[in-house]
Amino acid sequence: MAIKTAAINMRVEPSVRNIIDAAANLLKIDRTVFIQQAALNQAHEVIANQRDFFLNKKAFEAFEQALNEPPVAIEGMRNLLSRSSPWQ
Repeated sequence: MAIKTAAINMRVEPSVRNIIDAAANLLKIDRTVFIQQAALNQAHEVIANQRDFFLNKKAFEAFEQALNEPPVAIEGMRNLLSRSSPWQ
């Protein structure tokens, strides 16, 4: 079974295309593969930066302590969560 692909079209300055082509040629891959790999690597990095984080030992201990604290009851939040949803 063939995998369908989706088109992504863009226009760039010739100087930008030339730099991309030069880099792709150094890696012995075509422009499309180079752009796909670069965009995918950047996308993974952006997602990881939003999802994963690293703390030094002192900051991690403070983070763990905050997680272990009992929750603070906020009356407005209690009120909000006790209401029926609009679609119910």
